[in-house]
Amino acid sequence: MIRIRSIQRTGLKATARSYATSHIHSHTIKTPVGVTANHPVPKTTRLSVEGPIECDLTSFKLLNSPLFNKGSAFTLEEREAFHLTGLLPPVVNTLDEQAERAYKQLSYLKTPLAKNDFCTSMRQQNKVLFYELVRRHIRELLPIIYTPTEGDAIAAYSHRFRKPEGCFLDITDPDSIEERLAMYGEAKDVDYVVVSDGEGILGIGDQGVGGVRIAISKLALMTLCGGIHPGRVLPVMLDVGTNNKSLLNDDLYMGNKFPRVRGEKYDQFMDRFIQALKKQFPSAVLHFEDFGVTTARPVLNRYRDQLACFNDDIQGTGAVVMASMSAALKLTDRDLLDSKIVIYGAGSAGLGIADQIVNHMCTKGLTREEARAKIHCMDRNGLILDSMTLETASEAQLSYADKAADWEGVDTHSLLEVVRKVKPTALVGCSTRAGAFTEEIIREMHKHNDRPIVFPLSNPTRLHEAVPADIMKWTDNQALIATGSPFKPVDGYVISENNNCFSFPGIGLGAVLSRATVISDTMISAAVDELASSSPALKDPKAGLLAPVEVIDETSAKVATAVILQALKEGVARIESEERPDGGFVEVPREFNECLKWVKSQMWRPVYRPMVKVEHRAEIHTYQT
Repeated sequence: MIRIRSIQRTGLKATARSYATSHIHSHTIKTPVGVTANHPVPKTTRLSVEGPIECDLTSFKLLNSPLFNKGSAFTLEEREAFHLTGLLPPVVNTLDEQAERAYKQLSYLKTPLAKNDFCTSMRQQNKVLFYELVRRHIRELLPIIYTPTEGDAIAAYSHRFRKPEGCFLDITDPDSIEERLAMYGEAKDVDYVVVSDGEGILGIGDQGVGGVRIAISKLALMTLCGGIHPGRVLPVMLDVGTNNKSLLNDDLYMGNKFPRVRGEKYDQFMDRFIQALKKQFPSAVLHFEDFGVTTARPVLNRYRDQLACFNDDIQGTGAVVMASMSAALKLTDRDLLDSKIVIYGAGSAGLGIADQIVNHMCTKGLTREEARAKIHCMDRNGLILDSMTLETASEAQLSYADKAADWEGVDTHSLLEVVRKVKPTALVGCSTRAGAFTEEIIREMHKHNDRPIVFPLSNPTRLHEAVPADIMKWTDNQALIATGSPFKPVDGYVISENNNCFSFPGIGLGAVLSRATVISDTMISAAVDELASSSPALKDPKAGLLAPVEVIDETSAKVATAVILQALKEGVARIESEERPDGGFVEVPREFNECLKWVKSQMWRPVYRPMVKVEHRAEIHTYQT
C-alpha cells in the first residue's frame, strides 16, 4: 500500500491525499477504495504534488469545500461519482473559461474594496480558481488582495464580517490554546503559520482582532508567490485587546474590548502559544506579522533560536530592501562596504532594514561595529545619538547611535542637515511622513552622489516620503528608486516596488522544504544575494531593480533554493532525515539548478487535478473545523 499524505482543508471535516499512478485518470474515479497504486514517478517528499487527489466528500459538502470544489469544471464522471448530478448546470467548463468569466464579473465592480470582497468570496469558495485568477492578473490584483486595499478591509473587519477564517487565541483563556490549535489537525497537517496580534497593521496601526486578515492575506501570498499548499497553512490571531478607541467604542467590534495587555501577562501568553505550536506542529515555520514596535523585536529575539521563525516586518522588509540596494550598487559598480546609508524612520521596519544591511556587510567581511557605523538612523526625536537615554530611544535604536561629539553644531532633527553631513549613498524612508524627502534634500544628496539610491517605502501610497516622478526630476533621471507601493514608470524607467512578497515567500518556502530548525541570518543573506542577482536592471538600466511581479513564483523558487542550500550547508536542515513516501530517505540535489527543479516539483499550482472517490478512513483523514 502507498504511504499517506494528509492535506488540511480549512472549514471542513476532512482532508485528502494524493499520489501519482500510471493508470488512474479522471475516468477511473469509480476505482474501489483500497486499490493498490503504482508510482511511475517516485514522490520526492510528502509535499510532492503529482497525480490525482483522493477525496471522501460528496454532494453539497464537496461543493462547499474551497480546496476541492471545481464548480462547473467537475467532469461528467466526477459528477456521477461524487453525487453532483443535478447540482450543477450541464456544461463542463475548463479552468480557463472559469477564470475568464470571473474576471469579467470582477471588472464590473467599481471600487477596490468591492473587488477585495469579490476576491475574498472566491477564495472561500474555490481556491484553485481564486489563485488562477490572481496569477493571470497579478499586477492588477496584488494591490487588491494585499496592500493598500487590504488595509481598508482590515479596518472595517467587524462591520464587513461574513465568514470566520483563522484560529483565534484569547488572552482571557490561555488554557485553551492547545485545544484551539488542535482543531487544525496534527503535526503532518500544517507547514506554515502566520500570527499577528494586530497592533501594527500595514500603515494604519492597531486594528485589534481585525488583524487576522493580515495573517490570511500573507498566507494567500505564500501560496500565490511561494507555492505553499493553501490547505497546509494556518492564520492565527492573538486577541490581547486593543488601544484603538474607535474599536473599543464600536458596538459591532468582534474582539476583546479592553486596552491592549502588555508586560508579563502578554509574555506568558505568547510563550504558551509558542510552546503549544511547537508541540502540535513541530515542523511548521512560524511567521510573525505586524506586531507593535515594543513587541516585534523582543518576541523575535526570544524565539528565533527555538524554532524556524521569521518576522516579515523586520527581516522580510530588510531582505528585499537589501536586495534592491545590492542590485543598485552592482548596476553602478559600487561596493556595499563603501556605502553610507541614512534610514529615516527607525521603527521595526527601519531597524529591520538596518539589521539586514549590517548582516549582509558582515557576510562580506566587516565586523558588526564597522557595519553599524555606516548606518545613520533617524526617528521623531532626530538622529539617534549615544547621548540619548532609554526614555528617548530604544535599546535597538541605540545600537545604531552616532557619537554625539561628531554632531556638535549640527541640527540633528533636520533630515537636510543630516544628509548634508553624511553625504549618503542611499536614503531609505520608513517614516510614514508624506513628502519628507523634499526637493532640497534630494538635490543635496545628488550633489555628492551621481547615482543616489532613494527608497521611499512608507505605505500606503499617500504616506510616501516622495513620489518617483519628483525624485527623477530632481536628479535628472539619475536616481535609483524602489518604493513601498506600485508606481508607473517615469520617462521609461521602471520603478520597482520593494514589496515583501519578493522576499518572504521564498524564504518561507525554503524553510518549509528544508525542514529548517531555525532561519539564520546567513540563510536570509543567501536569499538577498539570489534576489539581487535576478535584477533586470543588470541587463537593462531602465528595467526595475527587482524582477517583475509577473514572474514572482519563479523568483521565489530561486530564493527558496538559495535558502535550502544554505540551510544544508549550516546543518540546520532536517529534510534528509525524512522518509520518502515511496521508501528510503529524501535526498536534496546540491547543484543549484537541480535543486531548483526539486523545489519546483513541490510547489502547489492552481490547476484542477483528477479526483478519485474514496470512503472516509479515520487513520488517513483528519477531522478539522
